[in-house]
Amino acid sequence: MRNSLLERKKSFASVSMGEEKPFNFFRTFFEGVIAGGAAGVVVEAALYPIDTIKTRLQAVHGGGKIDLKDLYSGLTGNLAGVLPASALFVGVYEPTKQKLLKTFPENLSAAAHFTAGVVGGFATSFIRVPTEIVKQRMQIGQFTSAPDAVRLIISKEGFKGLYAGYGSFLLRDLPFDAIQFCIYEQLRIGYKAAANRDLNDPENAIIGAFAGALTGAITTPLDVIKTRLMIQGSGNQYKGILDCVQTIVRKEGPPALLKGIEPRVLWIGIGGSIFFGVLESTKRLLAQRHPAPHQDSNTKHD
Repeated sequence: MRNSLLERKKSFASVSMGEEKPFNFFRTFFEGVIAGGAAGVVVEAALYPIDTIKTRLQAVHGGGKIDLKDLYSGLTGNLAGVLPASALFVGVYEPTKQKLLKTFPENLSAAAHFTAGVVGGFATSFIRVPTEIVKQRMQIGQFTSAPDAVRLIISKEGFKGLYAGYGSFLLRDLPFDAIQFCIYEQLRIGYKAAANRDLNDPENAIIGAFAGALTGAITTPLDVIKTRLMIQGSGNQYKGILDCVQTIVRKEGPPALLKGIEPRVLWIGIGGSIFFGVLESTKRLLAQRHPAPHQDSNTKHD
């Protein structure tokens, strides 16, 4: 009985250690880039209107009335940033995760996933912040095209204007990436151990939706702060993260820190379902191009 419990605990503690795949950094990075890029583009294009509504709700003045065409304002320019950012994130996350899982004790797999999420998020922040700046300024109607947005932001605010709110972005996105991927990976491990088989695409999508929605709700106050700092422009309404929080609470009340939580949870929940569904499907298709020589041993192990 004790050995059975220990085996179950050991299985739950590790994502892929039971598979013991030979680690190939460049292949893992390359396949992660392709899978991440595909997943990022699909989910961004599908859910961009919900993100626009969320941004309008979080803005101080709401950005005015939203027309149907405005729901897709900035999508093209945003995809140009989302594609490399998502590709690079997963490209960094996957080999980092695999390396950490082989380094950390098996009962610390959650720490490996969390750390890999932080590393991946930081690596892509230099792409994601300017992309987010341009996207959100267009969503609230400040600019009509991505090239104009970049040119005018730089002319009025300097190059640093493209990185306005960088600290708050890290404050939101590093915990978000780490928590979301950690929850997702750990739920997959537990489900896989309970079912004693690999997960199918609908199951991955459901787990991704839950992980995304939960993480989205937890990080909504950080998202509100990030949005306010990024869209304030050269007016510098807020002096920093702490001043932003204090000003929002003082002028609008604590509930203002939860503005946009409904569309955010909906957006990220559905987005998590699509993202992880596409991600796992693409990873599986790519893996099938390189049959693993250890497959027989895995069958025996299971």
